[in-house]
Amino acid sequence: MKLNDAIVKRIYEVCNDKGMNICDASLKGGMSPSAIYDLIKGRTKCSKVITVKRFCEGAGITLKEFFDREYFNDIEE
Repeated sequence: MKLNDAIVKRIYEVCNDKGMNICDASLKGGMSPSAIYDLIKGRTKCSKVITVKRFCEGAGITLKEFFDREYFNDIEE
């Protein structure tokens, strides 16, 4: 799995677990939802840590919780 694919997968998992949508998590994190949607739609090929961090803040989780999945250990380059 590529890194962006893993990040997108985790975004959906977090939203599902928290019962929120991507737009709400993005706005609560202080960013435009388009940053996440660009990542999901493949328009952004290299995700920024700050984008993930802000999403996490909006979803009420830490970066450690976000990346605490086994599939992040098997990332293809």
